Amino acid sequence: MSDGEAHPQDTDVDVEDGGHDGRVLAPPPSIPPPPAVTSTVPSALIDGLPEDRYLNRELSWLDFNSRVLALAEDTSLPLLERAKFLAIFSTNLDEFFMVRVAGLKRRDETGLSVRSADGLSPREQLALIAKRTQEISYRHARVFIDSVRPALAAEGISIVRWSDLDDDDRSRLSVHFQDQVFPVLTPLAVDPAHPFPYISGLSLNLAVTVKDAESGGEHFARVKVPYNVGRFVRVRRNDTPAAIDAFLPMEELISAHLDALFPGMEIVEHHAFRITRNADFEVEEDRDEDLLQALERELARRRFGSPVRLEVADDMTEHMLDLLLRELDVDPGDVIQVPGLLDLSCLWQVYAVDRPALKDTPFVPATHPAFGERETPKSIFATLRDGDVLVHHPYDSFSTSVQRFIEQAAADPQVLAIKQTLYRTSGDSPIVDALIAAAEAGKQVVALVEIKARFDEQANIEWARKLERAGVHVAYGLVGLKTHCKTCLVVRREGSAIRRYCHIGTGNYHPKTARLYEDVGLLTAAPEIGADLTDLFNSLTGHSRKTQYRNLLVAPYGVRRGIVERIDGEVARTLRGEDAGIRLKANALVDEQVIDALYLASNAGVPVQIVVRGICALKPGVPGLSENIEVRSILGRFLEHSRVLHFRGADEFWIGSADMMHRNLDRRVEVMAQVKDPRLTAQLGDMFDSALDPRTRCWVLHPDGSWVASPAHGEDVREHQQALMRARTGSGS
Repeated sequence: MSDGEAHPQDTDVDVEDGGHDGRVLAPPPSIPPPPAVTSTVPSALIDGLPEDRYLNRELSWLDFNSRVLALAEDTSLPLLERAKFLAIFSTNLDEFFMVRVAGLKRRDETGLSVRSADGLSPREQLALIAKRTQEISYRHARVFIDSVRPALAAEGISIVRWSDLDDDDRSRLSVHFQDQVFPVLTPLAVDPAHPFPYISGLSLNLAVTVKDAESGGEHFARVKVPYNVGRFVRVRRNDTPAAIDAFLPMEELISAHLDALFPGMEIVEHHAFRITRNADFEVEEDRDEDLLQALERELARRRFGSPVRLEVADDMTEHMLDLLLRELDVDPGDVIQVPGLLDLSCLWQVYAVDRPALKDTPFVPATHPAFGERETPKSIFATLRDGDVLVHHPYDSFSTSVQRFIEQAAADPQVLAIKQTLYRTSGDSPIVDALIAAAEAGKQVVALVEIKARFDEQANIEWARKLERAGVHVAYGLVGLKTHCKTCLVVRREGSAIRRYCHIGTGNYHPKTARLYEDVGLLTAAPEIGADLTDLFNSLTGHSRKTQYRNLLVAPYGVRRGIVERIDGEVARTLRGEDAGIRLKANALVDEQVIDALYLASNAGVPVQIVVRGICALKPGVPGLSENIEVRSILGRFLEHSRVLHFRGADEFWIGSADMMHRNLDRRVEVMAQVKDPRLTAQLGDMFDSALDPRTRCWVLHPDGSWVASPAHGEDVREHQQALMRARTGSGS
């Protein structure tokens, strides 16, 4: 949750843009092509690297989701937090199929022979994905059935079946069915007069076979489980100290009353099923067409995408499954059979019960010392004139730092202009409200709204129109590129001078996810940063063709080049016998040029330490290739989301919005900024030290691509996120 919804470990799972599919994407006419990356390392060394030096990115993503599942298996976590991770696993896998698997299927069906970096064809990857998905989906279901569900029941939170209910419960629920559910159900028959109905993506359905009592003929019908009501029906609620929360799945309630939907017919069998459809559309951007209209047209098409997965309960009869495969045009290899409930994302409804003892202790972010701890706090502008500030969310409060920065700018009569990028934000965003207030107060306000943000398109369209109605100058970025950078520029008159104040971060301007995502941001009044951001916004809103910046690395022109050059710089220092080293923290490491540069740095003796949350295509610890590289992954209560680079020999720290992926480096506008103040670099250094501490609980990537939990069970371990919470507030739970 990506960049995405406010749930740790979900949505921001590197599927939102479909990633690299091997195509060479021509830049749009208005954008000059990015310069080729040249390395100071002889090309012969790159040519000498082994061909099998990359891990498959799709399987690496499935490994990431397996690590999310491992959190659900961890009995040391609060019980409802384990249920939450089961729900997150489900949502993650849905999006993976909607985008990544859909893209592979499209390439396979159109005959594109492009192979992945590790040499696999689309069809070979699909076969491996199907096998791995069936394995982890079964494991996912068993964790719920064998561990989480019984543990919930022991705590008085029961997920029941119709057969578990007594007569009073059944009578009461039958009334509820007749009054609240039956009127919205529409059974759709299949016969010569009724073609097989369209099944919308991610909807839960019942496949029903009924027999005509007179003719004896059998017929198929589909009943859609309503999506606009809760998946679970609360059976009873007792507010005594021994409170019992019992939940009946909606499909169980409907199944128990199928006779009301098919009077005079005998119910032969019924089974739940769920289809996942291709949601990986692309907007055909035409410079003469309204981009909002083009995107809305494509959003309407999304629900009609081709099927990429069919989920069924493992007790579905072969006859019923064959019928679904035939009518839905699904390949047998795309069927996932699981025991028990389908779509465990419904466990969010269970997580919402008021049982604080079964959840993480609430964590309240602290106000950054630079903005608080005074009887009369200085304005943020006065604070930034004294020096830069680095905020680390969620440990530092977003609302009393970044949000306050924008709100103060909106209310300050000396502020002349506010320019901001918006990739994702919340439904009741105080950021948007502040921009509207600023525009209504007569300030020049520019909002770069990225309306192509995957799965947030409709919400962003609505925000764009709301901002435009308020007088905000809304731009949609550059044709052919997504604007993913997290930047805000405030222009303020101070006496006879104009001063610029800036924020550059790694996370979205989203107050809700800022409490759940780990991100860093730089607040500064440095003139050189302000000048660069001014040039950047002119490029985003006007016809500027600027590709070189004085102090920032900006994709798609400068981020990869800047990173590779700095990796090469560490190599040169090592060869001169000087101290060197690289520490890298990101959501994903996929880009082959960056990986190859790291391999060559390892061969030169540069120690490389990588903290990656999700995908990693680099193979660490391979003799003669990467023996000086170690890779670890940290998952937990908060979603590790910051992108930070440390080049130890040069003593440079960089933060920004870009992951080491083709989509970020080639097809997005990304910004990375150097953090220079020694006070702030010390903070980033401490963060790395904590994440890389040998005692920190994590998963370690091995040369064969396997992830192993470390330290071993029973050893002295420390929790990285809890340590950071304690450092901020004195509370670590």
